[in-house]
Amino acid sequence: MLATPTFLAPDGTRLTCHLRGDGAPLVVLPGGPMRRSAYLGDLGGLAAHRLLVLLDLRGTGDSEVPADPATYRCDRLVDDVEALRLHLGLERMDLLAHSAGGSLAMLYAARHPGRVARLALITATPWALDMPATTEDRLAAARLREGEPWFTEAFPAFERWLCQGGDFDPRFIPFFYGRWDEVAAAHAERDEHESNDEAAGGYGSEGAYDAPATRAALAALDAPPSRPWPPAAARRPRTTPTPSCGARCRTGSTPYGRCAPATARPSATAPPP
Repeated sequence: MLATPTFLAPDGTRLTCHLRGDGAPLVVLPGGPMRRSAYLGDLGGLAAHRLLVLLDLRGTGDSEVPADPATYRCDRLVDDVEALRLHLGLERMDLLAHSAGGSLAMLYAARHPGRVARLALITATPWALDMPATTEDRLAAARLREGEPWFTEAFPAFERWLCQGGDFDPRFIPFFYGRWDEVAAAHAERDEHESNDEAAGGYGSEGAYDAPATRAALAALDAPPSRPWPPAAARRPRTTPTPSCGARCRTGSTPYGRCAPATARPSATAPPP
């Protein structure tokens, strides 16, 4: 199926994908935005069942830095995803996207609906649909971690950051992981070295999204939905939020809909395998 892990984007930028596992191919778009795909590992063991095709977006990982920084914009990256599909020789592809990569996957599906067999969005905040997570949602989700030893110190800082802005505080990084342990801490530590700040700044820049058009296009997407996981009966009940502020955020990602004020760059993380 794949002769080489490198291929050319339409503008001549050399891109790289990484193959892990065995089985039917599953194209994977990383988050960050603009973090190298290595942070995803084997997606918690999914490589035992599928051949993961992990794309390093332009300017990240082993993919070249483009001549034109404007091509970091999310809608411009759609052409790179289509170039990968052609390189793989797939008529239709299963597409999985994590975090900030979810918006890229939605834009791809909207532009190329006939090329998507299945679409999985993992902890994605749908900026492309103008549906950001609210501060209330993020604080409610954070309160579910109240029994963990780091919560007492982390939660007030997290609440201040969401409600008042300011610099990102490493004390509340644990909220962006499904569990917090030494493996997760090491995973978070690598973020700075695996991300392209310039590219991240351009990812959601003006003109990247046309939410009404994307919603209309996705309504016609002919791809079977995946079964929810965990099953409804196994999900933890949602608490009623009691926020001290009602701010909304239009940038950011990760499981808690992380947003970044002007002084901080959003960083996507995945729960370690």
